Amino acid sequence: MARKTAARPAETFPTPAKLAITLTVNGVAHKLDIAPWTTLLDALRDHLDLTGTKKGCDHGQCGACTVLVDGRRINSCLALAVMKDGAEVTTIEGLASGPNLHALQQAFIDHDAFQCGYCTPGQICSAAGLLAEGHAKTPDEIRELMSGNICRCGAYPNILAAIQTVLDTESRSAPERDGEAQP
Repeated sequence: MARKTAARPAETFPTPAKLAITLTVNGVAHKLDIAPWTTLLDALRDHLDLTGTKKGCDHGQCGACTVLVDGRRINSCLALAVMKDGAEVTTIEGLASGPNLHALQQAFIDHDAFQCGYCTPGQICSAAGLLAEGHAKTPDEIRELMSGNICRCGAYPNILAAIQTVLDTESRSAPERDGEAQP
């Protein structure tokens, strides 16, 4: 016969206070009071209503949440917002310059580099970071450096073509920016 034991009262733990942070997102400073466990992704989506950045796997494996923090691409689902206090964050909404699309946004349209579009904001932000890093020169290097961004629709050939087009355009205009004549 089973013995009945008295239920233990549940332990209560104090909830940590919200923390005040400042994020400069797409050039605008935002003061937020957030719980310490709030991810950067949730701060962007739930507190700032910037829903272009997508929540895919929530484990850093798909890249749908990729944003630029201080110019470097990161998975925003893995970063606590409090750890980015004072940072400059660029989301898909901040890449365009007024009515003019960013070169990558236009290239994705021109090359039909999306199907469902769910991964597209993360793909474009990751590609912007890739171009800024300056490490990719060949299609194989682009593939390798974009491997953290998954497209379930399989638009990879068009994504590669879009990034390659922008990379080639930037490479051709680099001598002009450096004061040299174009070959």
